Amino acid sequence: MNWEQVEGKWKEFKGMVRENWGKLTDDDLERIAGKKDRLIGRLEATYGLKKENAEADIDRWLSGVGESQGTVHHHVTHH
Repeated sequence: MNWEQVEGKWKEFKGMVRENWGKLTDDDLERIAGKKDRLIGRLEATYGLKKENAEADIDRWLSGVGESQGTVHHHVTHH
C-alpha cells in the first residue's frame, strides 16, 4: 500500500485514519484532504510529534493497511 492509493480514495480511508489517530477531528480530516504532508502536520500539532516520528507512524499504519488489504477493502466498502 502506498500513499497515492490512500490519497486517491481519501473518502474511503478517512474513517481508518480517524480510528488510528482518534484525536483528529472531522474538520482535520477534511483539511488533510488525502495529502500526506498535511496529515504529518496535523499529527505534529495534535499529538506533539516530531516530523520524523509522525512520518514513521504513518508508514507503520500504511504497512498494516497493506498487509490486511483484503480486510481493508471489505471494511471500507461496507461502512
